[in-house]
Amino acid sequence: MGYYHGLLFLILLLSISSAASTLADKSFKECMLTKAGGFSSESIETIVLTSSSSLYPQVLESLQQNPRWLNSSSKPFLIITPFHEFQVRSAIQCSNELGLQIRVRSGGHDYEGLSYLCKDPCIMIDLINLSSIDINLDEETAWVQAGATLGELYYKISKASKVHGFPAGICPSVGMGGHISGGGFGTMLRKYGIAADHVLDACLIDANGKILDRKTMGEDLFWAIRGGSATSFGVILSWKIKLVKVPPVVTVFSIQKSLEEGATKLIHRWQYIAHKLHEDLFIRIVAQNNGANSKTFHASFVSLFLGKIDRLIPIMNESFPELGLQAKDCNEVNWIQSELYFAGYNKGDPPELLLNRTTTYKSAFKAKSDFVNVPIPETGLEGAWKLLLKEDTLAMLIMEPFGGKMNQISETEIAFPHRKGNLYNIQYLVKWEENTNKASKRHVHWMRKLYRYMRPYVSKSPRAAYLNYRDLDLGRNKHVNTSYSKAKVWGMKYFKGNFRRLAEIKTKFDPQNIFRNEQSIPLLNSFPSSPKGLDITGST
Repeated sequence: MGYYHGLLFLILLLSISSAASTLADKSFKECMLTKAGGFSSESIETIVLTSSSSLYPQVLESLQQNPRWLNSSSKPFLIITPFHEFQVRSAIQCSNELGLQIRVRSGGHDYEGLSYLCKDPCIMIDLINLSSIDINLDEETAWVQAGATLGELYYKISKASKVHGFPAGICPSVGMGGHISGGGFGTMLRKYGIAADHVLDACLIDANGKILDRKTMGEDLFWAIRGGSATSFGVILSWKIKLVKVPPVVTVFSIQKSLEEGATKLIHRWQYIAHKLHEDLFIRIVAQNNGANSKTFHASFVSLFLGKIDRLIPIMNESFPELGLQAKDCNEVNWIQSELYFAGYNKGDPPELLLNRTTTYKSAFKAKSDFVNVPIPETGLEGAWKLLLKEDTLAMLIMEPFGGKMNQISETEIAFPHRKGNLYNIQYLVKWEENTNKASKRHVHWMRKLYRYMRPYVSKSPRAAYLNYRDLDLGRNKHVNTSYSKAKVWGMKYFKGNFRRLAEIKTKFDPQNIFRNEQSIPLLNSFPSSPKGLDITGST
């Protein structure tokens, strides 16, 4: 169809005429019929959903994990719900010919809604129907389609083996496509690293509609999609992952402390030892106010230990006696039960609950992230708690320890760069019920204030951030007024020294910048203000 026809299509699409919109819908469907084959005009209606389709709002909203974006006007022109790889390929090809941007959603947990929102005309490819999981215990591997969730993977592994698991996140409804694309860390990162460290192969459709595996895409692109934002390079169809060994019995515990019970001193001490503990032991902290009743504060020390209680207690007595852990505080469970535990389910709840793709409780939220290289002094922590107590809704700091295996993997091994030197990661999170613009502005303002306060205490040059906690604030300030400068800010924060290599790979594999969003990897030559292309060797 080519550039000229694509331009005409966009002109039609941007028109307010409903007749023009109908014609645009028809053009895309006709293109899909031509490219894909095997469709009937009836069956394509179930794959390509227009805004007038009765299924459109249901599909769009069902996996939106942040209700903050429900009222956005930046909705996709069409939603594609493919059942087969060739349908994804056809959607990409037709989008290219008709001049449409592409959004890809696997689980809907994109914090800023970039997987399903777009200012310019776009389609959303929803991978919910591409969710098969094939486990090979002889090889200790699995092929997992991008639309499968973490919970579905964990459940499938548990049915195949009692001594295997996978080191990824704790939220079961997160989609595998995006999780691994951004890195993917969870309760076993100190023992095994992150999810992206365990990818052996991948299946990706590039900007030309070619289906590539590791061999045909080459090692550069394979490097980039593991933690470097795969949606900047194509559409991930599936990952081949390496399973890890877990003991038949593991131990979990959660100890809650208030300010009056010495929470600040315990957190301060945790900073010095959590990254040095035995790699089988992971202790995260959730420090939070009490929602609307923000006059109270508590910190929960929540742990997974890859072993039994009788081995855990001596380790804790030697390394972190201040917490006062006793055997009665602990529960011995199997690995799949530990995943239920961290997902917030109760003891005895069936593993089938992990198969629920939609979270039962949703509220609008804003998040940011930091990495900490030097322990924060008690006075610094106390200042953060004061800010938490001033917020009139649920607000928290989630602190995840690094060390162990994370110290043994180079920053350049894969695109995810946050390794040795990091004591822990912080996710700042605020949630609110009143989903209005006024409420959003108030709570986002509070979050930005907290983020500014934490600046002296966190990583510098760059002040790093985690891609899977996407934050569109990065690069937005009065001192950053060009696209080049904005890209440099968030690019260095997410990818550190790997940013330039990612831009080089992007330029090679997607020179027309087909796969783009507000924080996609930029082309090297995309900024005329830089005579030699994108200068991303410095730090911000």
